[in-house]
Amino acid sequence: MNNLHIVLYKPQIPHNTGNIIRLCANSGAQLHIVEPMGFVLDNVHLKRASLDYTDLTSTTLHDSIHSYIEEFPERRVFAATSSTSNIYTNPTYSWEDSFLFGPEDTGLPTNVLNIFPEEHHVAIPMFPNNRSLNLSNSVAIVTYEAWRQLGFKKE
Repeated sequence: MNNLHIVLYKPQIPHNTGNIIRLCANSGAQLHIVEPMGFVLDNVHLKRASLDYTDLTSTTLHDSIHSYIEEFPERRVFAATSSTSNIYTNPTYSWEDSFLFGPEDTGLPTNVLNIFPEEHHVAIPMFPNNRSLNLSNSVAIVTYEAWRQLGFKKE
């Protein structure tokens, strides 16, 4: 089965992760979470945001970004950051690509961004002087662009 892969690096807010679980269930994406998280998976807010979609989503925990890469070396990883001019619509995505998003309060740290080639750093355009978008909104924007490029297939 072909799937896109969402990788959350140390997420902090359970509501966002709950929304992303729903997104994954509705897009067929698989969710990967790099620990530590700022909450526990049975958090009431996460459950409320994810509704009953938790059982429809494959979620895998990883103890580091390196363990994710080692487990899935064949996957390209696109890292979301505001520090690039490469817009998220520029790359041509393929099934099994991964999309990495940083914690809500800081985004991806430089040492994590530097693991990946600069052409795999992607940004969502925003008005100048704005800091960031909500994490779950950012994940949805990038995931649906990749899925759109792949023809919205439901395999």
